[in-house]
Amino acid sequence: MTTRASRDVLGRGLRVLGRAIRTEPRLFAIGTAGSSLFGLLVIANSFVVGAVIGRVVVPAFTEHRAGAGELGLIAAVFIGISVLRVASIFGRRLGAGFMQFRLQARYRRAVTRRYLSLPPAWHQQHATGTLLSNANSDVEAAFVPIAPLPFAVGTIVMVLAAVVSLFLTDWVLAMVGVCLFPALFGLNLVYSRRMSPRQIRAQQLRAKVSAVAHESFDGALVVKTMGREADESQRFQVHVSELRDALISVGRLRGLFDPLMDSLPSVGTLAVLLLGAWRLQTGAITVAELVSVAFLFTVLAFPVRAIGWVVAELPRSVAGWERVQAVLAADGDLVYGTAEPAAEGPAALTFDQVHFSYGEGPEVLHDVSFTVPAGRTVALVGATGSGKSTIASLAVRLVDPDSGTVAVDGTPLPALTEPALAATSALVPQIPFVFDDTVRGNVALDRDGVDDARVWAALRLAEADGFVAKLPEALDTPVGERGTSLSGGQRQRLTLARALAGRPRLLVLDDATSAVDPRVEAAILASLRGHDAGASILVVAYRRATIALADEVVYLEDGKVVATGTHAHLMATEPGYLALVTAYEQAEGAHP
Repeated sequence: MTTRASRDVLGRGLRVLGRAIRTEPRLFAIGTAGSSLFGLLVIANSFVVGAVIGRVVVPAFTEHRAGAGELGLIAAVFIGISVLRVASIFGRRLGAGFMQFRLQARYRRAVTRRYLSLPPAWHQQHATGTLLSNANSDVEAAFVPIAPLPFAVGTIVMVLAAVVSLFLTDWVLAMVGVCLFPALFGLNLVYSRRMSPRQIRAQQLRAKVSAVAHESFDGALVVKTMGREADESQRFQVHVSELRDALISVGRLRGLFDPLMDSLPSVGTLAVLLLGAWRLQTGAITVAELVSVAFLFTVLAFPVRAIGWVVAELPRSVAGWERVQAVLAADGDLVYGTAEPAAEGPAALTFDQVHFSYGEGPEVLHDVSFTVPAGRTVALVGATGSGKSTIASLAVRLVDPDSGTVAVDGTPLPALTEPALAATSALVPQIPFVFDDTVRGNVALDRDGVDDARVWAALRLAEADGFVAKLPEALDTPVGERGTSLSGGQRQRLTLARALAGRPRLLVLDDATSAVDPRVEAAILASLRGHDAGASILVVAYRRATIALADEVVYLEDGKVVATGTHAHLMATEPGYLALVTAYEQAEGAHP
């Protein structure tokens, strides 16, 4: 079973290399040409050394003379070969290096683009640390064999040329090469089969360590405040120890393999000398030919090991490539249409008999129907788990319903183009996200037409212009990673301003002002309702003052719309609504 799996890994690894070659054929050709030239020069150098020893050095000792012309010619030949070898090494490394780095850059971009195109539901099923590992270490691992690949291909050319040269020199000595080269390749194959499961496990553990580390760092506040530093360190240590042991296993096998690879050419050299001495005595070969063949075997070890480097890295390459392909082949994309809604004015949002469930889980929304009229404000009110945030996600098409229709101005959201949907609606989520950038960068997001005047206008609507103006550099003030230099309420207002800067026709606020005091929240909603450009507003609300500002309230219980109407009407007619809003109000009073 292990042998079959290892052969499968070898085959898959070769297919990865084939894909890389087809992607960057010119760079591969440059690297291979340089490597092949290097291999042929190694053989040429061996025969030049043999010629020098047999025709210059030996006569110099026997005849006690050395011609200046001959020495000059020898020096010129060696210099010429050295110059060509430098050029060949440069070409090989240039082609291999550029090929490897361009492939890594290409697939890092591809993985990142795929991440951005996949819906939030897909991201929620994958740890952030694993996703980082896919885009970084997995892409790197997939193309690790590219660096020695041209060298290995050139080595094959060199080996074939060496075998031909050996047979042209002496068939007896050639048989040593015929026995040695398959032994070298066989050793590489055995090594690959043994190394395959070790490399795959090590790559998997790299991703696990990355995921655990990211989770610990991302939750640093919880870890510190709950006094869990020692426990998190211990959890991390368990996975790091597993990775250490896996890498030690890889290193131990490699430590056994390298000496064997070094010893085989030495054994071949010894066999050549023993057989060569006998052939020399019989007059079958000359001193020059014996020296050439012996020298050739002494320099074969390093180039032939290039094949071993490629074979050794194939298991790791396969593991990385398959993890990358799992991302690139991930499904769940939202399909967009070709419709373009009205370009100006508030948008009307309609939910018509919408049902929704997360994956194979129970149904979260049941036959939800309501309307946000153009230019009006509708509040979603319900207990925790009643489906408010799910409705907010459906309203901006982060997910699609299982059945039913969500439409803007009568057009179902799937029928809209992606740019049209992005321009029509904007979501301000419960948890604000702030980039490690300036205030201007966070609000503008490099969008066309969002200049400083529009940024300040959006900040005013979000009641954020006051604190921004007091910052040391105003719009140019860096806010730190995730907005660490800002309070929770300031981050919420900044993300609200970001949404407003795009001038959406539909604004969805998913408890987006929970961290600001009621006075500021009321001022924000009043500003939005009185905004000249106008936008329809769907707001997930808890506070009575906020709910009272809405034109209409949609009351939810367990994923169903129980009642709709004004706040006053529901307070008078719905006991459950009255109890819930009263509980919210009491909680606000208990926690000012």
